[in-house]
Amino acid sequence: MEISILKESDIEEVSKLIEKTARTRVVIYYPQKEIDAVCASLNYDGVKKRASWTHFYVIKENNKIVACGAIGPYWDSLTESSLFTIFVDPDYQGKGYGRKIIETLENDEFFKRAKRIEIPASMVAIPFYKKMGYEFKNGELIYSDGHFAMEKFNSNYEENTL
Repeated sequence: MEISILKESDIEEVSKLIEKTARTRVVIYYPQKEIDAVCASLNYDGVKKRASWTHFYVIKENNKIVACGAIGPYWDSLTESSLFTIFVDPDYQGKGYGRKIIETLENDEFFKRAKRIEIPASMVAIPFYKKMGYEFKNGELIYSDGHFAMEKFNSNYEENTL
């Protein structure tokens, strides 16, 4: 298993991973129109744009990208961050790759500096995120733009005192 920051040469493979995952796993819970929109927004250009303002990681197994995820600021906040674009190839789900991508994101500087971390979660990912310590935002089931708002508070966060 190799974990690295997304390179431009990885973008096409990542967009195909996202499409494969969305069309085989996420489609169970969402209408085709929403799946098409996700795939269109996270095509080559969409992934490249997302990577321009986040720390975007990939996991490779035998030179094949099998998982990805990104972390970045939550609406330009210095004390809040958000996880994005977390996908694991359906053929590799249940084998620890999702856990490894979350652990990688939670060791990133955007996580370490944040008091609160939010995830816009698809319905299919909710049980996994709960296992990873994320809960519904403010304890409420909030659904917006095809996602459920989930959050985690960083137990290692220390407010900067000047």
